[in-house]
Amino acid sequence: MLFSRKGRLKKEFDEQLISQFFDTKQELHTAKEMEEMSDDYDLYIIAKRQIAESKHLFLLREARLREVKIK
Repeated sequence: MLFSRKGRLKKEFDEQLISQFFDTKQELHTAKEMEEMSDDYDLYIIAKRQIAESKHLFLLREARLREVKIK
Protein backbone atom coordinates (compact mmCIF):
# COMPACT_ATOMS: atom_id res chain seq x y z
CA MET A 1 0.00 0.00 0.00
CA LEU A 2 2.80 2.37 0.86
CA PHE A 3 4.71 1.86 -2.37
CA SER A 4 1.74 2.21 -4.71
CA ARG A 5 2.28 5.97 -5.06
CA LYS A 6 5.96 5.63 -5.95
CA GLY A 7 5.37 4.87 -9.63
CA ARG A 8 2.77 7.58 -10.01
CA LEU A 9 4.96 10.20 -8.35
CA LYS A 10 7.99 9.25 -10.44
CA LYS A 11 5.94 9.54 -13.62
CA GLU A 12 4.56 12.92 -12.54
CA PHE A 13 7.97 14.36 -11.70
CA ASP A 14 9.52 12.91 -14.85
CA GLU A 15 6.87 14.73 -16.89
CA GLN A 16 7.71 17.97 -15.06
CA LEU A 17 11.40 17.41 -15.79
CA ILE A 18 10.72 16.88 -19.49
CA SER A 19 8.57 20.00 -19.59
CA GLN A 20 11.28 22.08 -17.90
CA PHE A 21 13.90 20.58 -20.20
CA PHE A 22 12.06 21.71 -23.33
CA ASP A 23 11.37 25.15 -21.80
CA THR A 24 15.06 25.68 -21.05
CA LYS A 25 15.97 24.41 -24.50
CA GLN A 26 13.79 27.11 -26.03
CA GLU A 27 15.21 29.69 -23.61
CA LEU A 28 18.76 28.70 -24.58
CA HIS A 29 17.93 28.93 -28.27
CA THR A 30 16.47 32.41 -27.77
CA ALA A 31 19.50 33.55 -25.77
CA LYS A 32 21.87 32.29 -28.46
CA GLU A 33 19.91 34.14 -31.14
CA MET A 34 20.01 37.34 -29.07
CA GLU A 35 23.77 37.00 -28.67
CA GLU A 36 24.23 36.49 -32.42
CA MET A 37 22.03 39.47 -33.24
CA SER A 38 23.83 41.89 -30.93
CA ASP A 39 26.55 43.81 -32.67
CA ASP A 40 28.51 44.87 -29.58
CA TYR A 41 29.93 43.04 -26.58
CA ASP A 42 27.08 43.03 -24.06
CA LEU A 43 27.82 41.26 -20.79
CA TYR A 44 24.13 40.99 -19.86
CA ILE A 45 23.32 38.98 -22.99
CA ILE A 46 26.35 36.75 -22.54
CA ALA A 47 25.49 36.10 -18.89
CA LYS A 48 21.88 35.32 -19.81
CA ARG A 49 23.07 32.76 -22.39
CA GLN A 50 25.46 31.16 -19.92
CA ILE A 51 22.74 30.87 -17.27
CA ALA A 52 20.34 29.31 -19.77
CA GLU A 53 23.04 26.90 -20.90
CA SER A 54 23.82 25.89 -17.32
CA LYS A 55 20.15 25.24 -16.56
CA HIS A 56 19.75 23.19 -19.72
CA LEU A 57 22.83 21.06 -19.04
CA PHE A 58 21.75 20.49 -15.42
CA LEU A 59 18.35 19.23 -16.52
CA LEU A 60 19.97 17.04 -19.17
CA ARG A 61 22.21 15.40 -16.56
CA GLU A 62 19.26 14.93 -14.22
CA ALA A 63 17.24 13.27 -16.98
CA ARG A 64 20.12 10.92 -17.70
CA LEU A 65 20.46 10.02 -14.03
CA ARG A 66 16.76 9.31 -13.72
CA GLU A 67 16.79 7.43 -17.05
CA VAL A 68 13.84 9.42 -18.36
CA LYS A 69 12.50 8.36 -21.76
CA ILE A 70 10.79 10.91 -23.99
CA LYS A 71 7.87 9.46 -25.90
